[in-house]
Amino acid sequence: QVALVESGGGSVQAGRSLRLSCTIFGVDSSYICMAWFRQAPGKEREKVAHVYGDSGVTYYDETVEGRFTISQDQAKSTMYLQMNDLKTDDTAMYYCAANWGACSVSGSAYSRWREAGDFKYWGQGTQVTVSS
Repeated sequence: QVALVESGGGSVQAGRSLRLSCTIFGVDSSYICMAWFRQAPGKEREKVAHVYGDSGVTYYDETVEGRFTISQDQAKSTMYLQMNDLKTDDTAMYYCAANWGACSVSGSAYSRWREAGDFKYWGQGTQVTVSS
């Protein structure tokens, strides 16, 4: 049975840093796409970053690029999100997600990154609150 367990959220002032962790159980992280999503009150869940286990190829949303770093320790089956220079707009519930295969999906006429509906496994969420 696959399970994702997150930790590391908290309350910080703007400009400070936090590191989130997500440990995956029940699957070899080498062959899965893992991602961080966030959802603020009243807003849709949005992808922050993803990493593909085997290659380590990453993606970042433009709102966090240069401030957040996604990484993984495959030996520990753990994914991290280092969040630096946090802003009040980063306040949200953060979720880790995983799905078998690549981080992209494609059909005969399209190719796109996996979005929330394309991920089968989810963590319980960890709250990040950034105050000014």
